[in-house]
Amino acid sequence: MTQAVGNIRRGALQNGQWTRGVLNFVSRYGTILGLVLMIVFFSINAPGTFPTRANLLNILSQASLTAIIASGLTYTLVVGEFDLSIGNVASFCGLIVCGLMANQGLPILVSMMLVLALGTAIGTVSGLLVTKVRINAVIATIGIGTMLAGIGFAYSSFPIAAGVPRDFVMMAVGRTFGIPRPVIIMAIVLLVLWIILNKTEIGQRMQAVGSNAEAARLAGINVARIKLFAFATAGFCSALTGSLLSALLGSGTLAAADGYLLDAFAAVFLGSATLRDGEFHIVGTLVGVLILAVGFNGLSIFGAPTYFQPIFKGGILVLAVGMSALARQYASGNR
Repeated sequence: MTQAVGNIRRGALQNGQWTRGVLNFVSRYGTILGLVLMIVFFSINAPGTFPTRANLLNILSQASLTAIIASGLTYTLVVGEFDLSIGNVASFCGLIVCGLMANQGLPILVSMMLVLALGTAIGTVSGLLVTKVRINAVIATIGIGTMLAGIGFAYSSFPIAAGVPRDFVMMAVGRTFGIPRPVIIMAIVLLVLWIILNKTEIGQRMQAVGSNAEAARLAGINVARIKLFAFATAGFCSALTGSLLSALLGSGTLAAADGYLLDAFAAVFLGSATLRDGEFHIVGTLVGVLILAVGFNGLSIFGAPTYFQPIFKGGILVLAVGMSALARQYASGNR
């Protein structure tokens, strides 16, 4: 009798370990598995359209702007803060860069440098409000974003000369070695930010601040400076995204990039459920962006109405993050 009970207990223990192992696998690799399954599904059901080289490059091109702005947002989330102004910053900077070229007649390179510096400065201001004035990040960035929307509206009320230089447009629609230039820019930005976050001292300090800001401060880390760096990076990435979007559209359009806010948050939080247990990181953000891009592309190929996109975006965010959270709970034995 005792031996039978012992066998039952050992069997239950083994089953429990196996279940926790499966759930732990799902919590780390579920989003990647979901991405692969989406690609396989669309490839089987649209073999002449989806798996082609042209369409795959199109997916990467569509994902590039979201990936750039989401990578900047990743930095603020890594240090435990939010930046809800990134969409407004992108729209504002996209409007300004076109105005500098069309109205002031500045060269493309000069205009881009000024706008990237402007975006970085805006991010720095948001960081100062959070770290020095002690305003909640949500309130501070919403306030900054709303102000930028108003300033952008005022700026656009003045006549802006029609058209921007063709070379500026080619920055978004041109190709180098057959690869869309936004994809190349995205790869460079993500690689640089990944190296900074994972291979440098400032990246280690960012992760320490995000894990426990007070412990990081006691360890001698300048928490405010680290957070300022994260906000400045988000501003830079937002300005770059807005500039590329204006190049793609061929003009500066008010509120053109505002919709990137939700896309970026969806991608980053999907990424936090990839490879690591709820940690924000660049590779995960890229996976999240690709999930959204592949989903949108597949829906378009199958002729789904446009209102399916926000349904898909919100639904997959809730489903993926919720399932990952539940899987981690079961895997850790909390439930």
